[in-house]
Amino acid sequence: MASCVARRALAVGSRWWSRSLTAARGSRPLCAAGGAGAFPPVATATSRRHLSSRNRPEGKVLETVGVFEVPKQNGKYETGQLFLHSVFGYRGVVLFPWQARLYDRDVASATPEKAENPAGHGSKEVKGKTHTYYQVLIDARDCPHISQRSQTEAVTFLANHDDSRALYAIPGLDYVSHEDILPYTSTDQVPIQHELFERFLLYDQTKAPPFVARETLRAWQEKNHPWLELSDVHRETTENIRVTVIPFYMGMRWRYCIRLENLDSDVVQLRERHWRIFSLSGTLETVRGRGVVGREPVLSKEQPAFQYSSHVSLQASSGHMWGTFRFERPDGSHFDVRIPPFSLESNKDEKTPPSGLHW
Repeated sequence: MASCVARRALAVGSRWWSRSLTAARGSRPLCAAGGAGAFPPVATATSRRHLSSRNRPEGKVLETVGVFEVPKQNGKYETGQLFLHSVFGYRGVVLFPWQARLYDRDVASATPEKAENPAGHGSKEVKGKTHTYYQVLIDARDCPHISQRSQTEAVTFLANHDDSRALYAIPGLDYVSHEDILPYTSTDQVPIQHELFERFLLYDQTKAPPFVARETLRAWQEKNHPWLELSDVHRETTENIRVTVIPFYMGMRWRYCIRLENLDSDVVQLRERHWRIFSLSGTLETVRGRGVVGREPVLSKEQPAFQYSSHVSLQASSGHMWGTFRFERPDGSHFDVRIPPFSLESNKDEKTPPSGLHW
């Protein structure tokens, strides 16, 4: 009797996915229940038994959506690769890879810390290393289940109108690190529900993966390359809370995407943010506030991560940002988690703001 791994649509932890993937490496099918909520890790595919869950309607039946593949330790995934996100649990498809420079302060060589200054921020020297990220589409069926843990409109642009501060977003477009990819295959010719899937990808059963880029995708990538390109990633861990920052220049302002991950089993809650924003014009701004984007997320063993994006404007063409997040433990005590310092570089001579989606 074949067994299958039930997909959790709600944000599940990477540790759960590691156990699930281990069970699935013998070409076992991956199962879901049509956008349902959390399920037990293992279910029987042939029994088609009804499962009850407070996160989904009574009577939903498990349906096979694909078969797990062994994750790649080396090399990169190709356009059209189907995957599950190892942290947030959504289904997606790879559009194309980006080669970024990862500045990981957790593995930085031990050097004496410097006194705080606007350029160095009292931090140790960090050398970047090349790391693969992917531009991906998120299955629209999974977006409602991850909306409390990850913003699904992760890519925003600055519209080229009279109002230079007008923004527009592409729903269900995300950036994913290589280690977050849990690859799988599917016999479905349209396995991902997203309005851009069939516009960007063409089914070709002779290829592996069987979804190849249309000219539309290649043209879109080329025309929007300056606004989509991921170049620098910054990462730092404090008391088992890892903060990853990805900044983007959009013309007149910057967008930054932040992911918070609890690497421990203790429950913590984000309470405050404290930013310091230095502009090359010589100004240093301090920003304090409750939570982030109107939320005070709880990071637990079951839901260990939260991701959001925001925007900032400077009085000069470049600058730096750094700061701390204040977290609260169940006993009421607090601790500060460092936000790794990152540069805001405009490169405005090379980029002109886009005027909408280019095809």
